[in-house]
Amino acid sequence: MSSTPRFLQGVFAFTGTGLTKPAPIDPSLTFVVPPGLTAQPLYFRGGNSCDDLIYVTLTRDGRPMRVFPMGAKASVNVPLRVVEDVDPDSTLELVLAAPEGAAGEVVIDFGMVVF
Repeated sequence: MSSTPRFLQGVFAFTGTGLTKPAPIDPSLTFVVPPGLTAQPLYFRGGNSCDDLIYVTLTRDGRPMRVFPMGAKASVNVPLRVVEDVDPDSTLELVLAAPEGAAGEVVIDFGMVVF
């Protein structure tokens, strides 16, 4: 069985709407698993330029799957040790939550394989 690596990456400006109100970051951070294929998220790397704690959540069909907190002006590297299959036609999306009014840029590098 062959696999294809897929990456959701970039640097994105944000303004927080509250830590309990995650919001989409950018349309490029959404991936729909193609029909007949399966995806497996493998890692998340992120960096936060603002002076507040933020977090990025990986959602599957709108429901939280993994949460990646990032401290003020900090970064995180999370190899996913519990890997689970994501079914065909599922939508994976990275969303961000930050304190209301907090502004900055987030660096995202999210990797998965599709097979």
